[in-house]
Amino acid sequence: MESQYQNRQYEKLQVKVFPDRQALGYQAAEEAAAYLRQRLASQQQVRIVFAAAPSQNAFLDRLRQAPDIEWSRVSAFHMDEYIGLAEGAEQLFSHYLTTHLFRDVQPGEVHLIPASGQPEQIIQRYSDLLAVAPIDMVCLGIGENGHLAFNDPPVADFADPQVMKVVELDAVCRQQQVNDGCFSTLAAVPRHALTLTIPTLLSAQRLFCMVPGKNKRQAVTDTLRQPITTACPSTILRQHAGCTLYTDSDAFQELADA
Repeated sequence: MESQYQNRQYEKLQVKVFPDRQALGYQAAEEAAAYLRQRLASQQQVRIVFAAAPSQNAFLDRLRQAPDIEWSRVSAFHMDEYIGLAEGAEQLFSHYLTTHLFRDVQPGEVHLIPASGQPEQIIQRYSDLLAVAPIDMVCLGIGENGHLAFNDPPVADFADPQVMKVVELDAVCRQQQVNDGCFSTLAAVPRHALTLTIPTLLSAQRLFCMVPGKNKRQAVTDTLRQPITTACPSTILRQHAGCTLYTDSDAFQELADA
């Protein structure tokens, strides 16, 4: 499958625009897999942080099929998790990543954020695990409100001193979980979550950011056009030279209006 796309540049951020989310997912996975192989050729272990969301489906579908990857030398993390859901709930991000990727490729280490326990203890343990060595790559998306992980505008901090923190989810973020079909009602969406902070995510050498669909059109436009402030946290991606944004014609306003 040969993916056709348009290349754009917004400050340091490379943007690739595809006809649809399947082409987006295929190309993003091909490039992520190539980078992963490159890192595995030069170091013993590669450390990756993954997002869990429907926007990642096509990407993860292709990534788990990528050949010639020694997943046994990969240490995998995820970037956020709800607080208050029952163990085993299908909406847990640990469940999503296990079923969409980890169960098939079987990384050597998988560090899941627990669904229950004392948040302070979870934060300390996860922060210690992340501090062992640099993060090599992050596979992420952008929320409808421009959030990165669960760093919504009210709680986002580009200079956050913490590695991970407890946050209260804003109304737009919680509604997105309903829009995505993850919860049937807004009342069912947890109000609090654990999230890696923005500096933690941006510390990775390479970021692969997959953002398809009409529901993300405003978020993509704001990411590329708004001032770089926490009013739209994803604008900070324009300052990361190792980030590529993969989007599609549904989400990219300039093509949608053409």
